[in-house]
Amino acid sequence: MTVIDIPGSKSLTARALFLAAAADGTSTLLRPLLSDDTEGFAEGLRALGYEVRQEPGAWHIEGRPEGPAVDTADVYCRDGATTARFLPTLAAAGHGTFRFDASPQMRRRPLGPLTTALRTLGVDLRHEENEGHHPLTVHAAGIKGGALTLDAGQSSQYLTALLMLGPLTAEGLTITVTDLVSEPYVEITLAMMRAFGAQVTQEGRTYTVAPTGYTATAYPIEPDASTSSYFFAAAALAPGRTVTVPGLGTGALQGDLGFVDVLRRMGADVEITDTATTVRGTGTLRGLTVDMRDISDTMPTLAALAPFADGPVRIEDVANTRVKECDRLDACAENLRRLGITVATGPDWIEIRPGTPTGPVEIATYGDHRIVMSFAVTALRTPGITFDDPGCVRKTFPDFHHVFGAFPRTP
Repeated sequence: MTVIDIPGSKSLTARALFLAAAADGTSTLLRPLLSDDTEGFAEGLRALGYEVRQEPGAWHIEGRPEGPAVDTADVYCRDGATTARFLPTLAAAGHGTFRFDASPQMRRRPLGPLTTALRTLGVDLRHEENEGHHPLTVHAAGIKGGALTLDAGQSSQYLTALLMLGPLTAEGLTITVTDLVSEPYVEITLAMMRAFGAQVTQEGRTYTVAPTGYTATAYPIEPDASTSSYFFAAAALAPGRTVTVPGLGTGALQGDLGFVDVLRRMGADVEITDTATTVRGTGTLRGLTVDMRDISDTMPTLAALAPFADGPVRIEDVANTRVKECDRLDACAENLRRLGITVATGPDWIEIRPGTPTGPVEIATYGDHRIVMSFAVTALRTPGITFDDPGCVRKTFPDFHHVFGAFPRTP
């Protein structure tokens, strides 16, 4: 049995950084993810005047319920979508003029529904080049609160940013959502807000957030479930291979742990206890049709594993993967075709036929960490796979190649 120590969750670390910065007192994040995305978030907080002290295994954040400690700042969000969406929202609750920009990759990703919602709440902000995209400038003067309607069909991060803003408003916030993707990520947000003292209620797709502020706390970060998917897929690929991830058990917050249920349907043995999840390959990988709307970050993992199934694998309701770090549907299809696999795609689906991938092939990564880590699974049974940008894994798991390299290639 192989026990894998997976780094902390990117999603939990980003949310915890926002909540700690907004809280009254000093919060400690235990086992936060150390990666380009989370370092970029911490760097952005420092640019806004928050004190962030990092030591091995723990980050300490001095909260400022009143908002940024400076009245002007220029914040570079790197490639991080959580940084690029959460920090302007946090800054909007303070007072001052704050400019945000990001990498060319992040500039292409949409912000429009979030910034439209902030304008509805009275925030004075301006997109400097393309409407609905970075760069943007926020002229912050506090937020009264109120009610708004939000389309979160492209990204649940729009809703998360606004929910976390709610306790910082003067009168609270009511958000009615017309469409929502990746709903389990919103459940993560609600649970974490409550851990920091917020009061949130939900009736259907309407969320009501009281203007309570936040209270500092010590918050443990669980291992990243999306990152774990590559290791679980590696187990499913080889008969008898067993992978256990401690720290991801029945009480885990992250919906992406649901990926192991897909592997179970395909024939892998899966055991989830209070403290860990274990996947064992059985030698069987069945084809299936699966809706991955709620766990779409693991779509590339399944796509990369799919050729080794005994029948077609069809992944549906994943249109939002087209507006991630790259168009992940097309990226997966293109790379699988390079490997000789028959693939069909539509606006929100991909279907992969069984086959034997053949190399040598250089995988086009588009600078997307999840494309690299997913096709590392394919490479376990396909000699000659290389990557045009292997280092982009630094976004979420800088040590990925070393850790994943412990798995032997299988015939």
